Amino acid sequence: MKNLKNVKSWLTGVRLPLFTVVVTVALAPYSYAETMHDVVNKGAEEYLLSALSIHDENTDIAVSIAEVDERINIPQCPTGFQFHASDESLNQSYVSVRVSCTNNDWYLFTSAQVTRTKEIVVTSGAVSPGTVLSASNLTLASVDIKRLRYSAFTDVDALIGARMKRRIVDGQAVQSNMLCFVCKGDRITIRASLGGMAVKTSGIAQQDGVIGDTIKVLNASSQKPVIAEVASAQEVVVHL
Repeated sequence: MKNLKNVKSWLTGVRLPLFTVVVTVALAPYSYAETMHDVVNKGAEEYLLSALSIHDENTDIAVSIAEVDERINIPQCPTGFQFHASDESLNQSYVSVRVSCTNNDWYLFTSAQVTRTKEIVVTSGAVSPGTVLSASNLTLASVDIKRLRYSAFTDVDALIGARMKRRIVDGQAVQSNMLCFVCKGDRITIRASLGGMAVKTSGIAQQDGVIGDTIKVLNASSQKPVIAEVASAQEVVVHL
C-alpha cells in the first residue's frame, strides 16, 4: 500500500446543460470527510454563480453558501456531484440547491443567500421636491436591487433636466416614480412629422412622464387632447 502522505487529491469541475454541474472527486481516505463537504460547498457556490450570471446579466452577484453540516455523511461520487436549482428558486434571495450523485442515488439539499447589486444613479445630497436634476446632485453607486420597487437609471446624463416630485435623502436610488421630465401642467412643444414635414405647436401636459412614456397632452390651439411620447423636458412627439 502506498504511503498515505504521498496520496494526492484532485478535483475536476464540468458544467452540463440546464444549470447542472458535475464535480468529479478522488480523495485520500484520511481527508475524506472534510474534503467531501468542501467539494459540495464549493460546487454549489460555483454552480449558482454560473447559473445566476445568465439570469442576472449586468448585475454583480455574491453568493453565501450555508455549509453542509459536518455530521452529515457524504459518500464518494466517482461520476461527480450534480447541482440543480429551479428557475423559480434562482430568482429568490435565498436559493435551494439539490446536490445528488447518480452512482448511488444519494442526494441532499443545501441553500445559499444571494445578493444582487447594480451600479445605478443615486442622489448626491438631499433633494427637495421641484428640484431640477443636474450632474451636481447625482452620482453612481452600487445598490442592492432588492431595494428597488420601480425602474432605476444607470446613466447620470440621462436624468439631467428631470424634476423631482418628492423629497429624497442623500444616497437614495433615483427611480422612475420619483421624477418627471414633463410634469402635469407644464407648457411644452408638441411636434408631429408627416411626409417629411414637421409641424410644431404648443401644448399643456395633462400627465407626468419620463422620456419614452406616452402621456396625454392638450393642444393649446385646438384645445383637443392628443397622445404623445415624451422626448425631452421641453418636447413631446406625436406619431402619425
